[in-house]
Amino acid sequence: MLRGIRKASENWLGRTVMGVVMTLLAGSFAVWGINDIFSGFGRSTLAKVGSTEIPIEQFRQAYQDRLQQLSTQLGHPIPPEQASQLGLDRQVLGEMVAQTALDQRGKQMRLGLPDAEIARQITTNPQLQDVNGKFDSARFTAFLQNRGYTEQRFLTEQRQDIVRRQLLDAVSGNITPPKAWIDAINQLQNQQRSIEYLALGPAQAGDIPKPTPEQLSKYYDDHKFLFRAPEYRKIEVLAVTPTEMSKWMEISDDDVKKAYEAKLSTFTTPERRHIEQIIFPNMADAQAASDKLKSGTTFAALAAERGLKENDIDLGTITKARMVDPAVADAAFSLKEGETSAPVQGQVGTAIVAVLKIEPSVTKPLADVGPQLRTDIATQRAKQQVQQIHDQIEDDRAGGSSLTEAGAKEKLPIITVTVDRNGSDADNKPATNVPHGVQVINAAFSTDVGVDNDPIDADGGYIWYDVAAITPAQERSYDDVKADVEQHWRNDEIASVIKNKAVDLLDKLKSGTAMDEVASADNLKVQTASDIKRGGATAVISPRMMDAIFHTAKDSFGVARADDPTQWIVFRVTAITTPDVDPNAADAKTNAVTLQHQLTDDVMGQYVGRIENDLGTTINASALAQAMGNGTPSDLN
Repeated sequence: MLRGIRKASENWLGRTVMGVVMTLLAGSFAVWGINDIFSGFGRSTLAKVGSTEIPIEQFRQAYQDRLQQLSTQLGHPIPPEQASQLGLDRQVLGEMVAQTALDQRGKQMRLGLPDAEIARQITTNPQLQDVNGKFDSARFTAFLQNRGYTEQRFLTEQRQDIVRRQLLDAVSGNITPPKAWIDAINQLQNQQRSIEYLALGPAQAGDIPKPTPEQLSKYYDDHKFLFRAPEYRKIEVLAVTPTEMSKWMEISDDDVKKAYEAKLSTFTTPERRHIEQIIFPNMADAQAASDKLKSGTTFAALAAERGLKENDIDLGTITKARMVDPAVADAAFSLKEGETSAPVQGQVGTAIVAVLKIEPSVTKPLADVGPQLRTDIATQRAKQQVQQIHDQIEDDRAGGSSLTEAGAKEKLPIITVTVDRNGSDADNKPATNVPHGVQVINAAFSTDVGVDNDPIDADGGYIWYDVAAITPAQERSYDDVKADVEQHWRNDEIASVIKNKAVDLLDKLKSGTAMDEVASADNLKVQTASDIKRGGATAVISPRMMDAIFHTAKDSFGVARADDPTQWIVFRVTAITTPDVDPNAADAKTNAVTLQHQLTDDVMGQYVGRIENDLGTTINASALAQAMGNGTPSDLN
C-alpha cells in the first residue's frame, strides 16, 4: 500500500525528483518543532511557513487529488479511514509545507525560469509526444483532463517544481559516496571466510536416562504453552480462476480434435537433413565438378581440390526453412539420403549439395497432446467466463446468499478445510488443496465468522473465502500429549549435554590443545568449510552459525548453535578474504547508485528542514481535523 502511495506521488509530469523527496520529507514532520495551536493567521489557514499561509481549501484540494491518484493506482476506491491510517493527510500536508518553504527560498534568491524554457521542457517530455517524437497537443489535453488540471494551473506548478529542483540540485547534485562507506558495503556483501570445525549432534550426547513420571509431569507443567492445541478455523473457499475452472469444465472430444487439426503444425517436428554444399563461381565450373562426381570422385575429395575444409562445406542438420537460398533448398530436399544434386543456380553462385542423412518429420499423435489441448481449451473458455461468474456471485452474496449457496447456484465446487494459522490440519498435515493457500489462510485468520470478505485477485480470476467456524486455542491434557512431552524433554536434555560439551571443547582449544587432538579424544572429525559469505547459509552452516563465524577474528576459536539446539559446532576461523572493489562490476555500480540516492535524499531532507526552521513553520491541528471532515487527522508526531 505504501508503495502505491509513493508511486501515486510520482505521477505528476516533471515531478520525478520532487515526488520522492517530498515523500521522504513527510517522515520528518515530527521534528519541525511546530505548535498544535495556531495564532496570528486566519481561521481558514491550515499552516503557515514564514510569511506564506496554506489555506484549508488548498490542502483539501491537494488531498483529494492525491486520494484519487492513489485509488486509480490501486484499482479501487480508498476509504477515508484507511487513508487516515496510512497517514495520507500527514504526507500531503508535509509535502505542501516543504514545497512552500522551497518556494519562499527561491523568491529570496530571485530564482526564476523564462517561459520558453517551461515550454521546452513540456514539449520535449516523452509522455506528451507522439510515436514520431513530436509534441502531441491532444495527448497534452487528455493528460490535463485525466488529472483535473487547467493548463494555467499545470504551467504554474511546473514552473514552481523546476525552481524547487534547481534549489535541491544545487545542494545535492553530484554527491559521491565516501570510499569508506563503499568499502564497508563491499566487506559486508563480499567478504569470505574459511573455517575448520567440529560438528556435535545427538550422537555425541551419549545415553539419556529415561525420565521419571515426576520429571515429565513437571516438564509439562512448566511448558504447557508448547502443547496447546492451536486455534483452528473452518474455511470455505470458492476459486473462480481459469486454472481452477479448467479442472472441472467439460470439453468434448470433437472440440479437442478440431483444436488438434487447427494446430497440427505446432505438433509437427519438420524433416531435417544433414547437408553439405559446395558453391562455384559459374555454371561451367559446377558442371565440370558434377562430371567428376559422376566418375567416382567423392564430395570430400572435390572440396579438397578447391581448398575447402570440412567445416567450409558442412551446413549441419537443418530444416528446409533454415536454408537461405530457396532454389538450393528445393534441390537438397528433393534428394534421397546419400544422393548428390546436379548444379543448381542459386543467389550467390552455382551450388552442388549432398544429403548425408535424413531425419523424417514427426507428428505427435492426438493421444499424446489431447490432455494438454483439453486443458488449454478449458482455460481459454474459463477466461471468458470469469468476470460474468464474479458478478453473479457478488450479486448472490449481496442478496443474502452465503458463499456455499452462491457457489451451489453457479454449480461451482466449494473447498472446505479446517486448519491452524500455519495451514496444517489436526494431524499436522498441510492443506494442499487450497489455491494460493498461504494468502487465503492468512486472510482468513485476519477476519471473523459472518464477515463478507472481498475476494482475492489471483491468476486472472478470484478466490472467495469465508470463515465458517473458529475453534479457539486450548490446553491439552497431559495424557493427550504425553509422547510429545517426553520427546521435548529428551531434546532439551540432549541440547543441554551438547551445549556443555561444545563449551568444554572450546575451552580446551583456547588453552592450546590442537584441534586434531581434541577431535581424536571425542571420536570427532575435523571438517572444513570455505568461501563462506554472509547470507549464504548452507545445510551445514546455518544463519546462526554464520553470525558467530563473522564475529570471530582470524585464527580465533568460537562456538555456535545451529537452528536446531541439538546441533553445535566448535570452529576456528582459518582465513578471511575481502576482494577489492571493482567499480566497473555490476554490484559495485548498483551499490554506488543506491548510496548516492541515500545521501542525496538525506541532504535534501536536511536542507528543506533547515529552511522550514529558519522561516518558521506552524501547523493548526484543529484546522487539519476540520479539513478532514471533522475526523481525526493521523498523528502529527
